[in-house]
Amino acid sequence: MESPQLLIENQVCFPLYSAANAVVRAYRPMLDELGITYLQYMVLMVLWQRKSLNVKELGQCLYLDSGTLTPLLKRLESKGLVQRKRSEDDERVRLISITPQGMSMKQKAGEIPHKLAAATGLTGVQGLELKMLCGQLLKTLS
Repeated sequence: MESPQLLIENQVCFPLYSAANAVVRAYRPMLDELGITYLQYMVLMVLWQRKSLNVKELGQCLYLDSGTLTPLLKRLESKGLVQRKRSEDDERVRLISITPQGMSMKQKAGEIPHKLAAATGLTGVQGLELKMLCGQLLKTLS
């Protein structure tokens, strides 16, 4: 007899994982037009709001470790979208700042959230509920 708790169709994690992948795929054509990846877009969204912060703070905002962030930030720097520099107070700390070129991308990206929301087929209330549930899950598991 099969264990129902081990059937993939009974798992919460699988549709969550698959839906997250589908959402990232839905972003891809829009982000390709800007020449950035999904994670680069997430970094830019934080920097559009905060302008400058250190790698540790950025990692906390995005739930990413420095091993993931460092190559991503180097690529963004090579594109001229961010600037990385050492803190004057502590040489071990890397400060990340948005450049004027990176800031100008904000306007180009302005329609992406609306396009993605439409692509999901969710109502505004459903989107907010999903965001709340995902946030609750992330908070609990982090």
